[in-house]
Amino acid sequence: QVQLVESGGGLVQPGGSLRLSCAASGIIFRLYGMGWYRQAPGKQRELVASISTSGSTNSADSVKGRFTISRDNAKNTVYLQMNSLKPEDTAVYYCNAARLGLDTWGQGTQVTVSS
Repeated sequence: QVQLVESGGGLVQPGGSLRLSCAASGIIFRLYGMGWYRQAPGKQRELVASISTSGSTNSADSVKGRFTISRDNAKNTVYLQMNSLKPEDTAVYYCNAARLGLDTWGQGTQVTVSS
């Protein structure tokens, strides 16, 4: 059974940093494209950043230069390093694993940026 478990969310002040982790089980991790999405109240879920099986990355314009996605295939884990956080980054952050048109989602982790 495929399972994605996110961790690392919390409350942080503007300008602060957080590192999200997503541990995968039940899949051959290195064969999956991985991504981080977020959903703020009243808004649609949006892509934050993604990383391919080869390590190529892509990120939303709103987080370029502040957020970095990475993966450790030996640990079956994908990370999202978030720096210079802004109040508008407040959302539930979801991990996604994608392969051959099929998506698996984690349960989400809350990130709140507030003073």
